[in-house]
Amino acid sequence: MTDRQNGITYADAGVDIDAGNALVERIKPAAKRTTRSGVMSGLGGFGALFDLKAAGYSDPVLVAATDGVGTKLRIAIDTGNVDGVGIDLVAMCVNDLVCQGAEPLFFLDYFATGKLELDTAARIIEGIAKGCELSGCALIGGETAEMPGMYPEGDFDLAGFSVGAMERGGTLPAGVSEGDVLLGLASDGVHSNGYSLVRAIVEQSGLGWDDACPWTDGALGEALLTPTRLYVKPALAAAREGMVHALAHITGGGLTENLPRVLPEGMGATIDLGAWELPPVFRWLTANGGMQEDELLKTFNSGIGMIVVVPADKADEAAALLSDMGEAVCKMGAVTAQPGVTYEGSLL
Repeated sequence: MTDRQNGITYADAGVDIDAGNALVERIKPAAKRTTRSGVMSGLGGFGALFDLKAAGYSDPVLVAATDGVGTKLRIAIDTGNVDGVGIDLVAMCVNDLVCQGAEPLFFLDYFATGKLELDTAARIIEGIAKGCELSGCALIGGETAEMPGMYPEGDFDLAGFSVGAMERGGTLPAGVSEGDVLLGLASDGVHSNGYSLVRAIVEQSGLGWDDACPWTDGALGEALLTPTRLYVKPALAAAREGMVHALAHITGGGLTENLPRVLPEGMGATIDLGAWELPPVFRWLTANGGMQEDELLKTFNSGIGMIVVVPADKADEAAALLSDMGEAVCKMGAVTAQPGVTYEGSLL
């Protein structure tokens, strides 16, 4: 046999399989904390199993959602503050699922990077697990892709996939009618939409991510990385009490684009912009970007992260239930027989 020099390895090409295995071992405790009824197997196999009957469903309809975090990741990467973006990832998926009337059951993530940095990756995935815990959703699998040459050093991207279920006949929206009341649930800031505009305004302002935040304590980057609020448990609680006709997650497109998605054809809504106080982050963005109110309303959540459409005779009861579960609730308008969203008053 002829002696040969040792050939090139996968590690030499920039992919460290051992680091990937170490990451799986490190995140197993976090994933285990998210286990719920129905989980049959989780991390480690070629796929994950889930038993709908064990989860309590007799005639289920499945609902699936996928999303990412968007360019908010750029701030997380640049500041090294990556702990909350996993919560964002989960929230963007599961907040959509409940708008269909579904209970989120399980979640899978896709984490892609140029070079796997174990500590950073673990912090991100532990954030994903935290988001799953807060929404009653099991983290049962995912994919970590180390792709040298595809991402600059230190960069990464995230995508999430969630599956939920409802009993047949429980789909939302359902029964929306003229006179229904719109209950607005407060957001925790910008959430995960509009960050390309946020970053442009910050650049225009001359501030850096480590500079003092103009509207609250701490650094600007830290304030802008406040995670997306999870509305799953209060929204499902109200729906299970028969109080909900529709739910609208206020994401890209803002109030202007998202509320009409849950209204019957030919119907619209009137929104009283004086019903809640515009959060300081949006006042700062509007002032520093020279933004008009209509642009604010169709780009950002403007302080309302979820709208709950309820029958007028259950509005007070629903508002009390949602408040008891920790939500800041305002009566912000009503469903009308005229198409489109009409605004009254002003946020600014």
